[in-house]
Amino acid sequence: MEYISTRGSAPSIASKKAIIKGMAEDKGLYVPSAFPFLGPNPFAGIGEDSYATRAVRILESFLPDYTPAELLKACQTAYAENFDAPAIAPVRFLGDGTAILELWHGPTLAFKDMALQLMPHLLSTALQSETERYEVVILVATSGDTGKAALEGFSGASGVRIFVFYPHEGVSTIQRLQMVTQRGRNVGACAVQGNFDDAQTGVKQIFSDPAINGKLAAFNFRLSSANSINWGRLAPQIAYYFTGYDDMVTAGKIQRGQTILICVPTGNFGNILAAYYARLCGLPLSRLICASNQNRILTDFIRTGVYDRRRDFYKTESPSMDILISSNLERLLFELAERQAAIVSAWMEKLASQGWYDIPSNPLGQLQSFFYGGFAGHQDTLLAIREAFEKQGYLMDPHTAVGYSVLQKYREETGDPTPALLASTASPFKFNRAVLEALGRDPSGKDEFNLLEELAAITRQPIPAKLSELKFLSEVHRGVCTKQKMAEVLDQFLGIKGKGHAHLSTERR
Repeated sequence: MEYISTRGSAPSIASKKAIIKGMAEDKGLYVPSAFPFLGPNPFAGIGEDSYATRAVRILESFLPDYTPAELLKACQTAYAENFDAPAIAPVRFLGDGTAILELWHGPTLAFKDMALQLMPHLLSTALQSETERYEVVILVATSGDTGKAALEGFSGASGVRIFVFYPHEGVSTIQRLQMVTQRGRNVGACAVQGNFDDAQTGVKQIFSDPAINGKLAAFNFRLSSANSINWGRLAPQIAYYFTGYDDMVTAGKIQRGQTILICVPTGNFGNILAAYYARLCGLPLSRLICASNQNRILTDFIRTGVYDRRRDFYKTESPSMDILISSNLERLLFELAERQAAIVSAWMEKLASQGWYDIPSNPLGQLQSFFYGGFAGHQDTLLAIREAFEKQGYLMDPHTAVGYSVLQKYREETGDPTPALLASTASPFKFNRAVLEALGRDPSGKDEFNLLEELAAITRQPIPAKLSELKFLSEVHRGVCTKQKMAEVLDQFLGIKGKGHAHLSTERR
């Protein structure tokens, strides 16, 4: 299997090279040249059915230039004691029939761990195959959870440095503390004045600037990404939709081969795109429910075919979804355009120059035949948290609550009784202020750690250790910059600010 660019003018490459590069030189995103058929029972005959071995069964079809031994070692290392649930991504069943796929049992308590605990091992393995020696610089823009998960995953990784940009005052207090207290000789982070889209645009400009890349190359650095534009992020996400389905079968909730719905709260579209790719590989899905918060750009696109980022931006209680430029949507557009890269390029150029684009009726019909778009505002989100806790005994974070709310609206609107799997993307303790407000408590005037204690007392659940320890960690990444200064901040992190050309040691550090 080769990987090709959604923009069409970059050469096809193998999966290891795609993971190293992150983004194609024509500014496109790498996608598989074809999708393997895995069917509804890909784990038949694997013997031990741990999450790691099941993940290998899915990944080996997408990463054929990795050996089975390389994949098994990577997965067994990634999905181990660093997760607080033996099942890694357990499925919980609510009394109303909803299955909850919990993706937040990793070290940063967010679904990004499912990919970013594995991706460093995939990248380090890929680098060992390279004949030329250089350091990879992972550059990340985050709306909250990706940043910490990437810093945690890549800290200490061989041959890699990582730097994260996040929106100043645009993430939760817990998310900020998780990033600014991260230790590691190869990690860095800086706040960007503006919102997530400003940070993401700045990162993309760095990637596409020949002068910046030329200077980095002179110092034996090469840029790559840990955002979901990197195939190394998406491939592991495909795996957990197959394991979630398999667990529903094992629990007797569905029959093998029976179709289900999958509902995903998303802003950047990567997590739901992975479910769409699972369907292309034979997972029996009848509909994908795309759940947005008040920044409802994806809802409007699915309903109208018009993608228009020229709109007000809202800071919400689900900050990881506060996004107006959904990078991974380009990969779906590539499929809707029947893989005609020129059409995708035209849409993306119009988005960059005019701030919007629209798709014709035929691809829009295809989109609406499989995707349902809905959104939940502030009150809808809080109501979903309260009702799930009071009626189902289940505590969910605001992002998951957005999905739960939209799923209920879909049921009411369509009457569709198909069994549903809801992706739960973060621990409720990460967003304690909103959760407490939903439960009728007044969080005003209290710091994060008092709120954690109050939430633990109400729910009789322990505070996750990774959050309670933040109280005692010092902040080591305090920088704030403008979007225009991001490249300069990166140079300073790499120790090349103000330098012209140099030749570093060709040995990896």
